[in-house]
Amino acid sequence: MMIDTHTHLYDEAFDGDRQQVVAAAVEAGVEVMLLPAIDSQSHAALFAMADAWPERCFPMMGLHPTSVNDNPHWRKELELVERYLREGVRRFYGVGEIGLDTHWSAEWEVDQTEAFRRQVELAIELNLPVAIHTRDCWPQMLSELDRYRGAGLHGVMHAFSGTLDDYYMVKECGDFLFGVGGVTTYKNSLISRILPQMTLEDIVLESDAPYLAPVPHRGERNQSAYVELVCRQVASLMGIAVQTVAIQTTANACRMFGLP
Repeated sequence: MMIDTHTHLYDEAFDGDRQQVVAAAVEAGVEVMLLPAIDSQSHAALFAMADAWPERCFPMMGLHPTSVNDNPHWRKELELVERYLREGVRRFYGVGEIGLDTHWSAEWEVDQTEAFRRQVELAIELNLPVAIHTRDCWPQMLSELDRYRGAGLHGVMHAFSGTLDDYYMVKECGDFLFGVGGVTTYKNSLISRILPQMTLEDIVLESDAPYLAPVPHRGERNQSAYVELVCRQVASLMGIAVQTVAIQTTANACRMFGLP
């Protein structure tokens, strides 16, 4: 059994074959999928998928950093996130996807930071794990995590793309796991170089579907079934058995997200 700790199978890219994609994941051994939120435009699809597969698909709630960009209503979006998390009508297994992303522009970094802090503090208050997205702003992210050192912050650094030094610094800031996905199969990727020096107890598997498909599907639509390929690559890079990776990463995900 494997767990895809980060997948957007509710995305419109799967509107034509979602049931088949879920079945393919289960057949590949990926029996549980965690669904991080993006923003209100996709909440209905997220909830519909969680309701259709309640024993396999577990939702999170949060506001993605790029949904803050050029959005005059992002604070309203944050209010909606908080209302969902506090109401308790539906169980959410984490606060995510949240983070910082200056890939397209640094123009909204101040707003993204405010949104990130509000959601981190909400996660700490509610004792929920976070799913943190970081792209092209590792120094800023490390500074933000250091603000909450010792506060009980815990969660997953989604699609971990930092250096080995970043890995150790994040670990000092709280109880964190590191999401690895299709990028581990890309030639000369940073994560494939540092993974052998990481600890298996710190790792969870993810697809980030429909993005970042692993080799030999690079450039295609990603899907949760391909987590099996990631599992095999992690085992190869770390020099351990595939079964060992599957068992330990599943245990790591269950512990962090409180999965049944």
